[in-house]
Amino acid sequence: MFDISRMDLMWISFYSIGAMALAAVLIYLARYVIKIKVLSIIISIFAWILLIAAFLLMIPVLGGSSHA
Repeated sequence: MFDISRMDLMWISFYSIGAMALAAVLIYLARYVIKIKVLSIIISIFAWILLIAAFLLMIPVLGGSSHA
């Protein structure tokens, strides 16, 4: 579907998994560790942006490569 090599798709998937893991840690910190409400909201927004970026990075990975 996409003209991306399989090795590049592997790296994209690693970046996406890392972004999802970082988003999970940031959400945990924002909910249970950080007591300053404004800082907690900013960190939560950043975590959601990371999660959306990870989702968008997974689209080419799930679409596959056109290389044989």
